[in-house]
Amino acid sequence: MKNNLSRRDFVRSAAIGGAWLGLSGNVSPLNSNNQAPSGKRVGIIGLDTSHVTAFTNTLNNPSAEPEFGGYKVVAAFPTKGSADMSFSINRLAGFTEAVKKKGVEIVDSIEELLKKVDVVLLESVDGRPHYELALPVLKAGKRMFIDKPISSSLSGAMKIFKESEKYKVPIFSSSATRFAPTALEIISGAKTGKILGADTYSPTGTAIGHPDLFFYGIHGVESLFTIMGPGCQTVVRVNTDGADVVVGTWNDGRIGTFRGTPAGGKGGFGGTAFGVTGIMPVGGFAGYRPLLVEIVKYFSSGIVPVKPEETLEALAFMEAADISKKNGGAPVSLASVMNSAREQAAKLG
Repeated sequence: MKNNLSRRDFVRSAAIGGAWLGLSGNVSPLNSNNQAPSGKRVGIIGLDTSHVTAFTNTLNNPSAEPEFGGYKVVAAFPTKGSADMSFSINRLAGFTEAVKKKGVEIVDSIEELLKKVDVVLLESVDGRPHYELALPVLKAGKRMFIDKPISSSLSGAMKIFKESEKYKVPIFSSSATRFAPTALEIISGAKTGKILGADTYSPTGTAIGHPDLFFYGIHGVESLFTIMGPGCQTVVRVNTDGADVVVGTWNDGRIGTFRGTPAGGKGGFGGTAFGVTGIMPVGGFAGYRPLLVEIVKYFSSGIVPVKPEETLEALAFMEAADISKKNGGAPVSLASVMNSAREQAAKLG
């Protein structure tokens, strides 16, 4: 097995497909002092999550750090939100007003947005419409970050990545936990050596139309995959009124577990990594800055920091956990979940 450092170095140094390495994106001149330099205009799709204010406040800060490369949010399309999700529809107006105060123009369609921006943050909190929202951006050849969950299903994510390949536009999706400083320190191997196993935890929640770990549970799951790397083969989930634990067995015999913090108990993000030379705490949520730095690097280079295969495996882990839960804790292979999703994606075209 390759060590974790070489795995991360590979992810950072390789684009997904050689044809994507020279992608330049669509660049047009700017006419307003309120806008970023040519090629660095950021557009947002979906204004029903706190991420839009966090990202906009950082990028549009007159004292923004050099790491953010002069990128600036100049326009946003709110979408109509999701009427069956209170945490979407009830927050749409407030976040729209908040970004307007930061100088962001609100537009009426994705088509109008694409005329005004060079790169896109797809931020709609509901994963169900992400395919329809992402497709015109990919057709326009613009680089795009899709916030978690990338889709409401593994098959939906496969469809999005297929279109990404078709239009030769690299994309990525990630939780901010993947780039937390403690997680990156662990996978460097400097203090732990080779990782033998890991336990992570985060709050969990539910959202209509999504497997139950896709919302909030995804933070702990992505943290687990950051530390363990890909290669999970089977999943078993133990779920009671007081506990929710998912145990994954990797192809080299290592074990990684995710625990949803119990309802009624104190929530939080963290875990423990077990290595040959050391044991380290995974650490809690470190804010959105590390993720935004990676997004800006990707916007500039076209090189994704997280491979599609790893995103899909994390989604398969969560769907397998859902199936195991429904079947009383029976083991579920990720291969079977992947195969089923491929068949479903093929049926959907």
